[in-house]
Amino acid sequence: MLKRPYFLFMSLISLLLLTVSSSVQAEESSGGIDAVVNEIFGHATGWFVSLIFAPFPGTSFPWIVLWLVTGASIFTLYFGFLQFRGVGHSIALVKGDYSDPNDAGEVSHFQALATALSGTVGLGNIAGVAVAVSIGGPGATFWMILAGLMGMASKFTECTLGVKYRNEYKDGSVSGGPMYYISKGFKERGIPGGRFLAGLFAVFCILGSLGGGNMFQANQAHAQLTQVIGNYPGWITGVIFAALVFIVIVGGIKSIARVTDKIVPFMGILYVGSAIVILIVNADKIGWAFSQIFAGAFTGLGVAGGMVGALIQGFKRAAFSNEAGVGSAAIAHSAVQTNEPVTEGFVSLLEPFIDTVVICTMTALVIIITGQLLQNPETGMYILNEAGTAIKTADGSSGVALTSAAFASAFSWFPILLAVAVILFAFSTMLSWSYYGLKAWTYLFGEGKRAELTFKTLFCVFVIIGAAANLGPVIDFSDAAIFAMAVANIIGLYFLMPVVKKELTSYQKRLKSGEIVKYKDRKKAKKA
Repeated sequence: MLKRPYFLFMSLISLLLLTVSSSVQAEESSGGIDAVVNEIFGHATGWFVSLIFAPFPGTSFPWIVLWLVTGASIFTLYFGFLQFRGVGHSIALVKGDYSDPNDAGEVSHFQALATALSGTVGLGNIAGVAVAVSIGGPGATFWMILAGLMGMASKFTECTLGVKYRNEYKDGSVSGGPMYYISKGFKERGIPGGRFLAGLFAVFCILGSLGGGNMFQANQAHAQLTQVIGNYPGWITGVIFAALVFIVIVGGIKSIARVTDKIVPFMGILYVGSAIVILIVNADKIGWAFSQIFAGAFTGLGVAGGMVGALIQGFKRAAFSNEAGVGSAAIAHSAVQTNEPVTEGFVSLLEPFIDTVVICTMTALVIIITGQLLQNPETGMYILNEAGTAIKTADGSSGVALTSAAFASAFSWFPILLAVAVILFAFSTMLSWSYYGLKAWTYLFGEGKRAELTFKTLFCVFVIIGAAANLGPVIDFSDAAIFAMAVANIIGLYFLMPVVKKELTSYQKRLKSGEIVKYKDRKKAKKA
């Protein structure tokens, strides 16, 4: 199937692999190979990165973020603010109240949610939020929460379609995601261009999985480890991570889900629990912190860019953190055991809420409450750095170091805990993105053990390269590829949202009439 595209794509991947491998091997002898690779790759792909992250004309707001936020707003209005009305039913579904073990699919609602969350909960929640509040001030938190709440509607739309149009095979396995619902949904509705758009999404998904979902994660995990235990060669971290990743992903989505449904709750409780303890210790400052968030959202409190700067940073961080509208999560959610596509749409509502509204907000509150952002005691305004681009911090740190400093102000041992969290976040993200990339790969080149093993091996090789090399433009390109997925995906969602509306109306009608009941009630009725 698709032999020529397969060999063309493999040639491009091999060329990239050879180039970055050479940089790793020659790094010590030349000391500048990475810089050469960065320059060559940067020149070749810089235009694409600049295009994806270019600001909207007349603003500093990246158009891709506006694209995601606009989509989320439209879906929120189209489905009548469903994310606020459907949370109770979402929780019931995650608990398994309506789950039938005989339904088609490979994983439970909870496992599908955990797998998707493991792909989004990560450094964006730790470093990204710190960047947002240091540039946009506490007010960025308000806009981040708002964007997260609206993003719930995007997740609902794409994950419902993921189950609706998935492929179900005789061995019980399934394949789904934007590439399937765009190609099949467009054909069903007589809309041209579905296969091209789906193929474009799949290509971007593979590139994103190898870079942002793989190399970047391995690179950051190694960087965090060296801060705790000292410098050592990156390839050692890479080999260990690659071996662990391969052991898990070789077993497919069921194996991935068994790991993520343990890691995600553990790391979530570990991180949020630490934040809650700090909030309790500083309970008298919580009201003040929220007043700073609301005041900053509408006045800017004198921070860089004022209110607009806070809004831009908040929306940007939410989009980068929860990936609502990107389409990646629909691939994981489509593996769920259900015969009702809308049920997984309801479950996926919780993803941006947990990722952005809960975890990101906790990070922001800890940074604000622990006094990391310096203020003028006389005016109450935040003090900007010399360049006027960001708020001065207590120890001059930014990004993940700022978050670490905020937690360390209450717990001196927190940098060690943060290192554990970053490693777990990186590992779980790699697991999820290996599955996303695999499904895009098999969509393009056909299902089969050989195709799967080829991609899984390739993915693990890139884990080693990511930990050992310093390849900025390669990572920038893969990040751009991830957000390019959103262009194809949201176009597809606009055309297919009437299908979701029809599914939702039917499901709610049957739920209200009693035709759809909890599984335990169904079993009781059968026995009676």
